Amino acid sequence: MKLPRYAKAIVAAVVAGAGSLATALNDGTVTAAEGVTLVLAVLTALGFTWAVPNRPQPPEA
Repeated sequence: MKLPRYAKAIVAAVVAGAGSLATALNDGTVTAAEGVTLVLAVLTALGFTWAVPNRPQPPEA
């Protein structure tokens, strides 16, 4: 099964968002600054992961 080209970017964004949200909810509330950090973490993960190309697949025998 071949995954879509953007699958790793989505997974990276979800993981970054979940980590940031877990930290933000440590005190039971999400402040505006924590919300901005969450958005920036998700966008950064998407951007950097999208920019790095996948390793080329070896030729099939």
